[in-house]
Amino acid sequence: MISENTSSADNQQERLRIVGWLVGFTDGEGAFTVSILCNHTSKTGWQVFPEFIVTQGAKSKDVLHLYKTYFKCGNVYLNRRFDNHNEDLYRYCVRSIRDLNTKIIPFFKAYPLRSAKANDFKIFCKVMELIQHREHLTIDGLYKIANLAMQMNRKVKPKFLESPLTIRQVRPKGGKR
Repeated sequence: MISENTSSADNQQERLRIVGWLVGFTDGEGAFTVSILCNHTSKTGWQVFPEFIVTQGAKSKDVLHLYKTYFKCGNVYLNRRFDNHNEDLYRYCVRSIRDLNTKIIPFFKAYPLRSAKANDFKIFCKVMELIQHREHLTIDGLYKIANLAMQMNRKVKPKFLESPLTIRQVRPKGGKR
């Protein structure tokens, strides 16, 4: 018969193994992103869209369900683009502000990333703090968020910063932001 302590130790070891795997896999295949999308129904005309994403090809998509099972949030989606792959890509995405704040951020604060994505995560956390303080609901707050998002692993400048709608909106004294 196995004692409770042994089984607890086995469970602890398995949990640590899974945690280490999630962190390492995220370092390689994950991303923390912040987009600012045009939304004519919002007061400012813009919506901040933070998300945690892990991408994988169709042959390995089952590993994405490990994230969903572990975090008990998010969904796995077919991406429908191939990029430089010969198969469909799938994404595990967490978009819920509550889940990002209560599950994803605390996890990666407790078990830090080790790659350059650790810096993106720190910036992501700053954006999430701005959202918690409702700064995303003002033009000044949107500029702060857009400038932070530009420091993350981005290939293109946020459309918010180049939009004629944004350029026409009230600017602080002194002109440029």
